Amino acid sequence: MEGRNKKGYICGINGPVVVAEKMTGFGMREMVMVGEKKLIGEIIILEGDNATIQVYEETAGLKVGEEITATGRPLSLKLGPGILGNIFDGIQRPLLRIDEISQGFIPEGIGLITLDSDKLWDVEVTVEEGQYLKAGSVYAVVQETPLIKHKLMLPPGMEGTVTKALPSGSYNIETKIIAIKHSYGTEELKLYQMWPVRVPRPVRCRKSIEIPLITGQRILDTFFPIAKGGTVAIPGGFGTGKTMTQHQLAKWSDADVIVYIGCGERGNEMTEVLEDFPKLVDPKTGLPLMKRTVLIANTSNMPVAAREASIYTGITIAEYYRDMGLHVAIMADSTSRWAEALREISGRLEEMPAEEGYPAYLSSRLAEFYERAGYVENLNGTDGSITVIGAVSPAGGDFSEPVTQNTKRFVSAFLSLDRKLAYSRHYPAINWLSSYSGYIPLLKEWYEENVAKDMIPSRNKMMKILSEESKLQEIVKLVGEDVLPDDQRLILETAKLIKVAFLQQNAYHAEDTYVPLNKQYKMLKVIEKFYDLAYKNIKIGAPISKVKDKSIFEEINKMKYNVSNTDLSKLDELENRIESFYEGLYKNYEQEGLL
Repeated sequence: MEGRNKKGYICGINGPVVVAEKMTGFGMREMVMVGEKKLIGEIIILEGDNATIQVYEETAGLKVGEEITATGRPLSLKLGPGILGNIFDGIQRPLLRIDEISQGFIPEGIGLITLDSDKLWDVEVTVEEGQYLKAGSVYAVVQETPLIKHKLMLPPGMEGTVTKALPSGSYNIETKIIAIKHSYGTEELKLYQMWPVRVPRPVRCRKSIEIPLITGQRILDTFFPIAKGGTVAIPGGFGTGKTMTQHQLAKWSDADVIVYIGCGERGNEMTEVLEDFPKLVDPKTGLPLMKRTVLIANTSNMPVAAREASIYTGITIAEYYRDMGLHVAIMADSTSRWAEALREISGRLEEMPAEEGYPAYLSSRLAEFYERAGYVENLNGTDGSITVIGAVSPAGGDFSEPVTQNTKRFVSAFLSLDRKLAYSRHYPAINWLSSYSGYIPLLKEWYEENVAKDMIPSRNKMMKILSEESKLQEIVKLVGEDVLPDDQRLILETAKLIKVAFLQQNAYHAEDTYVPLNKQYKMLKVIEKFYDLAYKNIKIGAPISKVKDKSIFEEINKMKYNVSNTDLSKLDELENRIESFYEGLYKNYEQEGLL
């Protein structure tokens, strides 16, 4: 408590950066209260008696000479029941509650209000006196939402004997539920723990990645799969559908918990998210999706330093739920705006700029963020994962800029959004030639065991056709399609089917917004069956005009709408129809050849 009596004084203000003197005794990365309004700040430089403070609130009205007060701890989050279903700003202040206190913008000096300390929770205490607990051990359980059972765990680094345990009942988060006696004395634990945002939460060990994150999006699950515990970048220029793609992943992925960070996005975009998410229904349970979602909203007009902190706030919350044995997906939209916040603060600190004005430590900060993903064994022996999906917004859609290039170094899946596809209304606008997923070899065995042995070979075959079509298009541009031999024209026609019937997906269509893996596989096999049989006919002399049957093409293109996700028999019927048509055609031309 001595640290809290320390005081310094403001001697310079430069936007969100405040310089203070008489700061001897303060600690690096310590959270401080700045000025008469007690704005929340964090010490980022200590030089002799002076300190530089990054302030997370609007600094208008601050004066030189006002006091800096110590808190004695780093910027930390309150981790406990009440996080799910909530909407926070970049430093975990609940926006709905702030709106009740002060309509409109967040008032300066409102303080670090976080979780509701008055709400009563039905607590099931799972330990008794005399029991020995280790770090990560569960001492109480709260049904936080109908979907998620919240486990209260011993913080990392603590172990000891339970000397007191309250009976199960209704308590608020400030109630001291148990007391633990350890080598340093006795400590009482409440329904939450504090954790510094910039420190990764420890795990027992990292495990190999071998389970996919099922999204229901065909281009992802089949062509560029994402793994649980993986890292993904979604770069794209303005209007290419980054936010929409992330919304689809948040709605439909089979993660237990979703953490959505709106980092520096436009206010109207975040308003749309805040209005839409509470209305969405979880397809697996029929309950509101917000029952397993946390939203962190930090729009472009909010203080720039809080934008820099929002990424760490999101990943720390994700790690906390991972420690309970849950699979968490975190959507960061977008890391480019976060990098711009780094650049602005770095400029005010007068640091030496690197490429395009970004600080020299941009790559290491990106690495710190993405490295907190992974599939792990937690301290309590459960398995959990964090999948990080970061949108990147390169200015002018230039993927050679520093944020995109540095991000590419630290992610294993790169889903490149294409402006031409977006402008031609092809969504998701993921370019199949410039995107990649490094998880295909790791997930191959899972697909063989859970979907079909030939799913990945079929996917590779379709990718080869798309690649061939891209090369042939260069020739078509020069001399036209008519000069190509029929087998190459078949590649062009098949590629059109793959693009329209499979890769293009309608987020607003009831049957097409989410597609289960078994339907994806059967749709892929329909196109493959068409190509194989059509190619067989062309090889014995059937012209492309006969092979390209209009009614079959129409049926293949419409199968994503016409076939129910729960009854796939129509796909079998379509496959049989293709087979009988092309086998009949083959017999006709085979007989002509014999004659």
